[in-house]
Amino acid sequence: MNNDTDIQLSGPFKATDGSGRAHDAKAIRIFDEGYGAIDVYVDFKAPIAGLHKDKALIAAVVAQLRTVGYKGPELTAGDPVLQEGRLLVLEAPDEFNVFAASKGWKDLSEDF
Repeated sequence: MNNDTDIQLSGPFKATDGSGRAHDAKAIRIFDEGYGAIDVYVDFKAPIAGLHKDKALIAAVVAQLRTVGYKGPELTAGDPVLQEGRLLVLEAPDEFNVFAASKGWKDLSEDF
């Protein structure tokens, strides 16, 4: 994690997938790339390969985000190319930007 551009939204939590298996997440974070689209990164302690579209796992992540103040719509599965063994990447809706800004994210595209 790069302290200049990574913004941690949540610390460790447990997330259960659609088959009932619990997974230990280390953190939820966003990367301040400076433009309007936000990908949400969830780091796990053990591999979660193949679970990037698991609705229950995604719902568990959204539930955790709600505990830290997110009030918007659900997140969706991110680009399959971005997924890694211990990393779940989710796409955030535009409404997520308000929450992200409250955590220190800056949308540099607003200047254009």
